[in-house]
Amino acid sequence: MSLPGLDLGKLGARLGDGPLSAELVEGGRSNLTYVVTDGKQKWVVRRPPLGHVLPTAHDMSREYRVITALKDTAVPVPATYFLCDDTEVLGAPFYVMEHMPGVPYRSKDELGKLGPERTRAIALAMIDTLADLHAVDPPSVGLGDFGRPEGYLERQLRRWGKQLDASRSRDLPGIDRLHERLAARLPSSAEATVLHGDYRLDNTLVLDDRITAVLDWEMSTLGDPLADLGLTLAYASRETPDDSIISNVSGAPGYPSADEVIDHYARRTGRDVSNLDWYVAFSFFKLAVITEGIYYRFSQGKTVGHGFEMIGALVEPVVAQGNATLKEN
Repeated sequence: MSLPGLDLGKLGARLGDGPLSAELVEGGRSNLTYVVTDGKQKWVVRRPPLGHVLPTAHDMSREYRVITALKDTAVPVPATYFLCDDTEVLGAPFYVMEHMPGVPYRSKDELGKLGPERTRAIALAMIDTLADLHAVDPPSVGLGDFGRPEGYLERQLRRWGKQLDASRSRDLPGIDRLHERLAARLPSSAEATVLHGDYRLDNTLVLDDRITAVLDWEMSTLGDPLADLGLTLAYASRETPDDSIISNVSGAPGYPSADEVIDHYARRTGRDVSNLDWYVAFSFFKLAVITEGIYYRFSQGKTVGHGFEMIGALVEPVVAQGNATLKEN
């Protein structure tokens, strides 16, 4: 039986195998991810969401390209099999990659079962993997033209402002003020690296306390590495209800504090992290826009899966945290 956004008959013709079955991977709230099997082996299929899609978002070719490029680096990624741009197959471009072992820890309860020591080890392993990503030389893996590092932060702020406008359907107190304050104090960017763009624990797979794969590269580009670190910190410090579909792993006993994460990253990379408040505040703005976009799709009945009904209530607190993080001059 096919799932929304996945025609197993047409996909089977591309894979060249017998009858297929599939399941939607719950937890992802943007691109759709399916595990597909013929009973003998498994594949992972990634495609854009149904319905309302923001301009420049959900580019399957970019995601496919960066995962393929990183295969021989210290960054753990799945093997990629093929990219399909023919929209007659699934209604949108998609790609197929290796099914990797590991658990995407999404809640403090899941992670907390491992105990404080293992929780701490896993969180620091995640930061080590981020440092490994930021150590990759883009031209050496064919990613020298993967982005435009010059003016990266300014373009990002402008881009997410436009994404907000594309999803505006209600009043969001404080979000325009946050955007204006961020624009007024743009920092000078560090040397550009490959960025993940949405780096958090539940975008990785964990097995035996090590990161076996980094997933969900749809926002990857070249730019300021502190943008990745700022986002990771924002995810960890976001005020998330226990019953939310949004990850709250940082609430697990043993999860390192923001200061510990920053110190660990700084020791691994040698980068100046003294201006991180701006990056964290920008990350809260970005998270608010992303969450509002998901709410917009939900309000149109264009989401697949469960747990979206409370997503709209998560936006305002994130905006407030962004304004609180960005210190006054």
